[in-house]
Amino acid sequence: MALIQCPVCGKRISSKAKQCAHCSTGVDGDMHSRMRIAHIQKTQRLMNQSFVAMTLFIAGVVIWFWGGEAAEGIRVQAGAVCFSLGFIGYLITRVQIVLHKRKSI
Repeated sequence: MALIQCPVCGKRISSKAKQCAHCSTGVDGDMHSRMRIAHIQKTQRLMNQSFVAMTLFIAGVVIWFWGGEAAEGIRVQAGAVCFSLGFIGYLITRVQIVLHKRKSI
């Protein structure tokens, strides 16, 4: 008996188990295709997070510079928050994407 990784949740389970104790996924079928599907789904989630972060970044720039003049008051704060969160979120997500692509399936 060996410990293997669940193709869906990634937790360690017994190689003799019929289903994962954590996510109840059956593991008696084709493990390689399930692992590939899970890999593709994680890639898609990371790409969606990257898109949301980039949208937040662009929204911050638009809020800050809307109207062609320097922002004042609450617009400065709202623009700076959106800009900063979007930029940092995008950087973190891109690093996660690079690390995820390095993993073999």
